[in-house]
Amino acid sequence: MRAFSITDIGERRRVNQDYVFCELNTIGNLPNLFIVADGMGGHNAGDYASRFCVEFFTKQIRESNQTSPIVMIEEAIKKTNEKLYEKSREEVDLEGMGTTFVLATIFGKEMYVANIGDSRLYVISKELRQITEDHSLVQAMVKTGELDKDEAREHPNKNIITRALGVNEDVEPDFFEVDLEEGDIILMCSDGLTNMLEDDTIERIIRENADDLQTATDILVKQANENGGKDNIAVIIVKV
Repeated sequence: MRAFSITDIGERRRVNQDYVFCELNTIGNLPNLFIVADGMGGHNAGDYASRFCVEFFTKQIRESNQTSPIVMIEEAIKKTNEKLYEKSREEVDLEGMGTTFVLATIFGKEMYVANIGDSRLYVISKELRQITEDHSLVQAMVKTGELDKDEAREHPNKNIITRALGVNEDVEPDFFEVDLEEGDIILMCSDGLTNMLEDDTIERIIRENADDLQTATDILVKQANENGGKDNIAVIIVKV
């Protein structure tokens, strides 16, 4: 298994609020761990939220005695959410902060995924499949038939998310179990990538550079910035 990760501030932002964690080796009782977090909040609160959550979460994983990956991840997410929410209540400058949080861990040919917010995880095998579902206002409107996918991409409220880590006392992540095959490629990213590039463009770039993950990530970031770079960009690519 190989992996490469990158974050980029983009063309419009002054602070990079995206944060990634990419570890191919054992961390606690997990064989590997990959995380993308996209922070939100004024001043440096979003930057603080994403970094804090990744660091606090990985500490919980390292210290956990659980052997079930789902139980371990769920407990660590709950503790991380409680701690960030507590900090946002204690410090005025951090009030209202939060972060998206998508993570994956791979056991052989099985991948466990947890998601909160609108950062995404895709699997590229015979085709590109979006595994996670955005917790966003426009996605809710797509599900009820008020918008189609093309309208959702251009909607003025497309950045409003309905679920985030640290915003409320409790949070409920979505969990997914995905069967993998040799050669499958996993893409994890913030909306700074998916708002700037169509899925078919993302898939083409990754397939054309499947043997060089660093080049693939570099091209994705470069093209997202050339298309406007309106937000921070975070990308992790893992090849099974």
